Formats: sequence, structure tokens, C-alpha cells
Amino acid sequence: MTMDIPGKLVVRTYAPARRLTMLVTLVLLGALALYLAFELGRKKAGFDGIQAAQERAALNDRIAQLDNEAREMRVQLAAADASQVAQVRERSEVSRSIGELQAELGRAQQELEFYRAIANPQAGGAQSAPVRVQQFHVLATDATARAYTIRMALNRPIRPEESTGGTLALSVDGERGGAAASLDLATLTGGKVRQLEYSFRYYANLEQAITLPADFKPERVSIEIRPAHKGVAPYRQIFVWNPDAS
Repeated sequence: MTMDIPGKLVVRTYAPARRLTMLVTLVLLGALALYLAFELGRKKAGFDGIQAAQERAALNDRIAQLDNEAREMRVQLAAADASQVAQVRERSEVSRSIGELQAELGRAQQELEFYRAIANPQAGGAQSAPVRVQQFHVLATDATARAYTIRMALNRPIRPEESTGGTLALSVDGERGGAAASLDLATLTGGKVRQLEYSFRYYANLEQAITLPADFKPERVSIEIRPAHKGVAPYRQIFVWNPDAS
């Protein structure tokens, strides 16, 4: 009877976690070695990491300071612009008030001279103007195109038994580009009309179409009457710009 003797039993251990840990450790050690070698090379080349970090911090502080200065300058610029706009608006209001006062004064003087001439024709003939703008209107014919029509009624407060004649110059005063501006009749008519002529005995109606530039803000109309009579100097009447719908 023959008996089989079994072979030797070999027991081997398998630990995958340990191998993974060792592999990770070797990789980290290699990376650390490379970083140390890189830093050592920069050190030998004269690079100071601490100094570089300090310089970066200083540059960041300077950038923050410049940002604050730029913000303050923008605030100051905005305040200056607002102040300039307020000054322009204030000058415009003052100019408009002066124009209204001048227009009221002109109308009052006109009425005074008219009634003075009625009460004392001889005295009025020596002091009163021979021709006056009794009525004045501005009609908006096309507000979009800034086209207007100026209508005037001229009369003679004294000596209506005689005919009178002369010329009339017209200008519109206001604001353009933030500054005071005055546009004469030639500018307002594209060079077609430079002055208006009149000749009448009792009264006359004049009408003239004008066009304002887009950037012009009208405030008042100045009318200068230039009689053809010798010894009579030109004189001016001022009216507030207040268009009526046509």
C-alpha cells in the first residue's frame, strides 16, 4: 500500500494598501526634492523669495493707493462738472431776467412816450422816437426744424400826417455752447436778408421767417430801428423770446 505525501504549502501575503502608500510617499519625496532643487537653483542665481514676496505686497499696496486716488479724482471731476452746469444755468436765468426787465422797460417807455405825445404833441415831437414796435410776436411754424416767423406792428406815436421810412435790424440773443451768443438776421436767414425796410404813414406790419441753429438757445430779440431822417440816431427795443403756436 502506497501513501501520497502532499507537497509543501507556501503562504504569501498580499498588501495593496501598503504598496500604494509607499508609492505615494516616493512621489511626494520626489516632488519635494525637485522643489528644493528649484529653490536652491534660484538661491544660487541670486533670487530671494522673501524679498520678492515683500515687493509684491508693496506693489499691491501701491495699486490700492492709486485706485483710491483715481476714485477721488473721478468724484472731484463729477462735482466740477455739476458746478459748471449749475453756473451755466444760473447765468442763463440771470440773462433771461435781464432780458425780461429790459423788455418791460422798453414797453413802459413806449407807452409813456405815446401818451406824452398825445398830451403834448410839440414836446413829444422833440423827444419821442418817430417809429416804435407796438406789437411783437414770435410764431413757431415748425418747432422740430426750429423754424419761426417774427411778426411786428410798427406805428408812429407822433406826426402821423407825414410818411416815414428807414431800415430795421434784428438779432436773436441767447446761449450757444455754454456761452452768450447773438445771431443777426443774415445768419438767421442763411444770408438771404440782412435788414428789413419800412415806409408808412400811420402803421405797418412786418413779417420775417427765421431758422435757429440746433445748438442755440434763444432768450430775447433785439430790434434796432434806423430812421432815414437826418439827425435821428438809431435806437433799440428788446423783446422776450416767447413763441406762440402758429
